[in-house]
Amino acid sequence: MENVKWINGSYKEDNRIFDSEFEVKEWTEALYPDFVAYLSDKNNVGYATPDERVIKYLASLYPKWAVYNNLQIGVCTGKTEINGQIIYKIWTVKL
Repeated sequence: MENVKWINGSYKEDNRIFDSEFEVKEWTEALYPDFVAYLSDKNNVGYATPDERVIKYLASLYPKWAVYNNLQIGVCTGKTEINGQIIYKIWTVKL
């Protein structure tokens, strides 16, 4: 996870567990401008959240976003516990 630009922390929704799949998809798709700004700068980009569904949906979107921007990336996931809460993470690795 070296040299990863973590984009979470800018929005109040970053620590939210969403009520529905619709909300998860809407939120995740809305992150595209944040991700592409760093992906196109040749950085690795990461996001962390307590909602595992956001990470799963991002895992399906990352490759699409990369292809759209003519980039080759790998996608990594992980989780950590902070103050008794599991935080799910996803980040890119340049290939």
